[in-house]
Amino acid sequence: MRMKKLFLAAAAAMGVLHAVPAFAQGPQCGNTSAGFEAWVADFKQTAAANGVSQAVLSRAFANVNYNKPTIAADRGQKSFKLSFDAFMQKRGGAAVISRGRSMEAANQALFASIERRFGVPAGPLIAIWGMETGFGSYMGNQHTLSAVSTLAYDCRRSDYFTDQLYAALQLVSEGYLSPQAKGAAHGEIGQTQFLPRNVVRFGADGDGDGRVDMVGSRADALASTANFLKGHGWRAGAGYQPGEPNFVAIQGWNAASVYQQAIAYIGQQIDGK
Repeated sequence: MRMKKLFLAAAAAMGVLHAVPAFAQGPQCGNTSAGFEAWVADFKQTAAANGVSQAVLSRAFANVNYNKPTIAADRGQKSFKLSFDAFMQKRGGAAVISRGRSMEAANQALFASIERRFGVPAGPLIAIWGMETGFGSYMGNQHTLSAVSTLAYDCRRSDYFTDQLYAALQLVSEGYLSPQAKGAAHGEIGQTQFLPRNVVRFGADGDGDGRVDMVGSRADALASTANFLKGHGWRAGAGYQPGEPNFVAIQGWNAASVYQQAIAYIGQQIDGK
């Protein structure tokens, strides 16, 4: 089941919550499902104390459950430990390059517009788009708020995902994220898989309709991805291979070195540079 379309006003997406708020101390984390319901109740009290309305909390948590597939995915990211060649094979790197070249040819005006605006060429954007969702063909089937809540509760990265949960609640409060929305296992949204905080910080209107739809609009998803890279230090015209200035922006996309190398390599094969 596809996630419902997420619409985000460009002004809000570009200018809200750039810094992590100083929230009151939250509830204790846990590593099994046993304490999740109690954690949700405590979190809702903490969130209310931090200014989140009861109406938003009721809507957002109405269908939230401990998400075992999310925990399994978080514990089982073995592909990031593969060699470069094995990773490329597992992620269908050759197919991403082949189809990516076709995507670039079919969307030349869009990619040219994005490069003028953000300084990011087509190659790395297409590499991310292809590897994340197969060019928008599969964006996940996990309940977004359950996924983010589960990881906020889980002790492994509780602080990081608590911030993502507050960002998701803001999107719900402003009507931009449906409480029923579905996406990837860690709560990622849309064609290039943005976590909620990145939607808030870097969402960009790429098709000029005055809104940001990370799911239904490839232009918005790709412009937002370019804006993310620019926000992580991308410099127009500089190289993006390992050791070159823009590789640091690619490192901001994913912490796994093999994923970073794949983005750079696939992008180079598509850009022809």
